[in-house]
Amino acid sequence: MTASALEPFRVVFVCTGNICRSPMADVVLRWFADAGSLGDRVSSTSAGTGDWHVGERADQRTLDALERRGYDGTRHRARQFTHADFARNDLVVALDRSHERILHGWARSEADSDKIALLMSFDSSAPTLDVPDPYYAGPGMFDDVLVMIENASRALYRQIEPAVRSTI
Repeated sequence: MTASALEPFRVVFVCTGNICRSPMADVVLRWFADAGSLGDRVSSTSAGTGDWHVGERADQRTLDALERRGYDGTRHRARQFTHADFARNDLVVALDRSHERILHGWARSEADSDKIALLMSFDSSAPTLDVPDPYYAGPGMFDDVLVMIENASRALYRQIEPAVRSTI
């Protein structure tokens, strides 16, 4: 944990195209931080391993699923993960093991590699380590994926919250 009294704890969530899963995780973690009065102490963003959707909004089904659960994802714009994201962030969270492998391949140092974690690894009750990609599925799958992301993001927030609070 590298949050300090001056700098927030920074997290980047990474999926394939940065229009479905990682934007959901970004919005949800920010909601937990804001609800816990740590919105200025926890910073989150998201990115994709690919560049197919750079500059686009989140998939409409992502936005709809978020809205149905009371979140606002309308400000999201897709971007691709870069090597600079390792330096800018304290934690690099992969949404599935394929993203985790790609990120480890991109890591230039042990310090970079040590920042990588799977989102579902924070949820001890999760039946899988991978958040499935809902892109080729219907709206119901987006809702199911969002519930998985909420549970894991809640567990992640509970893990980082004490360390962040200790820097206040």
